[in-house]
Amino acid sequence: MGKRMSIMLVLVLVLSLSASALANWTGTITLWDAPRWRDENDDQFHWIKAKIAEFEELHPGVKVELIETPWAELGEKLSIAIAGRAWPDIVPVDISGAINRTHLEQGVVEALDEYLTEEELDDFFPGALQAYTYKDKLYGIPMSMTVHVMLLNLDHFEEAGVEPPVDGRWTWDEFVEKAKALTFDSDGDGVIDKYGFSTYILQGYYEAWPFFYMDGGVPIADNKFAFNSPEAISAIQKLVDLKFVHGAAPVEMGSADVGGTFRALAREGERFVAIQPWNTWAIATVTGEGVNHLPNVMVAEYPTGDLGSPVTIGGAGGWVVMHQSNKAKKDVVVEFAKFLSTAEEQYTFATEYGTFPARKSAEAMDPFADQPHMARAAQMVEHSIPLPEHPAWAQIDERIQAELQLIFAGEKSVEDGMESAAAQVERLLR
Repeated sequence: MGKRMSIMLVLVLVLSLSASALANWTGTITLWDAPRWRDENDDQFHWIKAKIAEFEELHPGVKVELIETPWAELGEKLSIAIAGRAWPDIVPVDISGAINRTHLEQGVVEALDEYLTEEELDDFFPGALQAYTYKDKLYGIPMSMTVHVMLLNLDHFEEAGVEPPVDGRWTWDEFVEKAKALTFDSDGDGVIDKYGFSTYILQGYYEAWPFFYMDGGVPIADNKFAFNSPEAISAIQKLVDLKFVHGAAPVEMGSADVGGTFRALAREGERFVAIQPWNTWAIATVTGEGVNHLPNVMVAEYPTGDLGSPVTIGGAGGWVVMHQSNKAKKDVVVEFAKFLSTAEEQYTFATEYGTFPARKSAEAMDPFADQPHMARAAQMVEHSIPLPEHPAWAQIDERIQAELQLIFAGEKSVEDGMESAAAQVERLLR
C-alpha cells in the first residue's frame, strides 16, 4: 500500500511539474502583420511594435518576432509557408475577406473555442463571429469590421425637391419612388441629365450585392448555387427594373467603371447621380477635402425588401493562430492574439484606422462621437453578413459577376443569366 502511495505521489509531482511548465513557457512567437496607420515617423507598424513590447514585458522569456508583410503579398506568402510547413504562429486577416477555408481543411489553423468564454463570445457581433466560424468551430479572433452603405448627395435631393429617407431607412418601394423623383432634366434641354441611382458590377467588389440579398436570396446555400432561387431572381430583377423600367439609373449602371461611377456621385463638376452604395472607406473621401468632397451628404441603409430587414455585406478583420504542436506554446500564442484584440485596442482601431469594432463593448465606448457619418454606418454592422467562403470563391465570383454585367447591360434576362452562372458555378462547387 505504501509503495502504491509513493507511485501516486510521484505521478502527482510529475503532473504538477508539467502544469508548471505549461504555465511558464518561454520562447519565440512569430507574428506576421501588415501596414496599419502611420505615426509621426511615417511608421505603419508602430502600433504592433508597441503591443509586442507590452506583451514581452508582461511575459518575461517570451519574445515576439515581427515579420512585416504587405497585405497584397500576405496570402501567397502564407500558402508558400504552409507548403513548406514553416508557417508563423499568428497571422492577420484583412477586413476584406474571411479566413481561407482551404487552410482550415488542411488543419493548419487552430480552433479557439476552448479559449473564449460564453461571456467573451457574447461581446462580439454575430457577423464577426460568423466570418471566423467553420463547421461550428471558431478559427480566429475578430478585431474589426467594415460594411457597405448608401451615400446620398443631399444637394441633389434638395434640387429635385425630394425628402431624404427618415433616419436613413427606407423600404424598396420608397427607394424606387425617390430614385424616380431624383431623375430629371436639370437644364431644360429635354434630355435627362440627373439620375436617382447608380452602381457598378465588377469581380471582387460587392456594393450592388446587398440588393440581391434583400428578398432572402444568397449566392451559395448548402454548397449549391443559389442566386437562381426565386428570392434572388426577384431581388436582382428589382434592381434591373430600376434602370430599364423606371429609368431612374443611367445607361452606365452595371458596367465595370468604378472610377466613373464614383465621379458621378462625388466629383465636383460631374455630380449627376444622387444615391450610390460604397464601402465605408468612401465616407472619409466624400467628407474630406478636395474635388470629391460632398458638402451635404447622408449615410443611409440599403432599402428593405421582402426579407423585412435591411441587409449589408461586410468583412471582419482579425487574428488567426496557426497550428501549434506544443500545447504550452499554443496557450501563450492564443493569449497574445487575445491581447491584441481587446475592446480597448478595437476602439483604437476605430478612431485611428477607420474600421468598426467587432466587439459590442468597444462600440459602447463611442469611438465615432465626433464622426456622425461613421457612427451611422457603425449601426449597420448588426445587419452585416459575410461573403461565402469557398476555396474556389475567386472563380465563382468571376462567373457570377460576368453574368450580372450582361444582365445589367440588357443582353440577358435575369433568369437566363443566373442559370448560365449556375451551370458554370456548380462545376466549381463539386
